[in-house]
Order: sequence, then C-alpha cells, then structure tokens
Amino acid sequence: MNGQFQIAIHILTLLDQANDELLSSEYIAGSININPALVRKEIRNLRNYGLINSKEGKTGGYSLGKAPNNIALSDVYKAVKSHPALGQAKNLPNPACAVGRQINQHLDDLAAEVDTAIISKLTKITLADFSQKFK
Repeated sequence: MNGQFQIAIHILTLLDQANDELLSSEYIAGSININPALVRKEIRNLRNYGLINSKEGKTGGYSLGKAPNNIALSDVYKAVKSHPALGQAKNLPNPACAVGRQINQHLDDLAAEVDTAIISKLTKITLADFSQKFK
C-alpha cells in the first residue's frame, strides 16, 4: 500500500471532526501536508465509493457520505486497495526450478490470507471508533 489508506483515513477523520461543516481540499491538504490535487484525487475515489459527498461552488466543500458509525475501516481499505498487502514481484521465476515454478502461487495464497486478516480486523472498527481518539 502506498499511503493511500493513511491519506483516506486522515480525510475521513477530518470530515467527521468537522461536525457537518464542509471542508475544502486546501484545508484538508494543509492538515495532511500534501498537495491539494492529491487530496482531490483521493476524494474522487472515496466519493465513488459513497464515503464522501461534495458540494460545488463558492460555498462548496466536502462532507461524509455516510454516518461515521456506518463506515467500517475495511470499507476504506477496499476503496483504496490497488495492490496485494504483501506486494507483488514483477519478475517471472524460473519454471525449471522447484521453488521458482511454485513460489508465486504460494505467495499469492499467503497474500490472500493476510488480506483477509486485515479486512477482518478493519471490519470491527468504524470511522466513529477511530475518530473518537481525537476528541
């Protein structure tokens, strides 16, 4: 994972803490200390998953798309996950090698187990639970 989960959780926690006030991408970017364009990209993704609402215009901004009690951290993980939790090698091992011909399948199985464990843990934590740490 390349930091998208951390950025997404930061965004969602800020929106929860805002108590229904709309936040701008500039404000959010200032809190995360990243470029607002990166924030807008992540917000677009989270909006596609129904986790964020947006309002256009001068008085626009962003708010949560669901109640924080209805957002499991596993929802966020699934929204931003683009690669296996353990990564993936780009090379193809030697099929003539006893390890090489089997390694990718065994690593894929291990990665699936790890991913299932991560999702299982994150399913038990809501955004409301996580956000409570900041009050």
